[in-house]
Amino acid sequence: PAVSQAALKSMKATIRQWNIRNRTDLELGDIAKMYNPVIRGWLVYYGKYSPSALYKFCRHFNKTLVAWGMRKYKELAGHKTRTTIFIGKIVKENPELFVHWNKGMIGAFA
Repeated sequence: PAVSQAALKSMKATIRQWNIRNRTDLELGDIAKMYNPVIRGWLVYYGKYSPSALYKFCRHFNKTLVAWGMRKYKELAGHKTRTTIFIGKIVKENPELFVHWNKGMIGAFA
């Protein structure tokens, strides 16, 4: 009993609809405040029996944050590796910022 492929597809589609990558008016803390309740709900509901099945979802969200960083900061524009390192430093400094980071689902950002 884990998250189905259809549910993963639906969660990824919801993340795309949120359009985080284009919300350059927001800071990372604002994004966390807005979307942590929904992410927490998904992690609790779908991750009860098999939390590792949600790694694909968490990786997708992290990649969305990398895309947001490349648009938000001019010096990171077009530099996926630099942005990945930048977000990785934020994870190390503040692992409680996002719910899935706090659960240890950091994974790859690129």
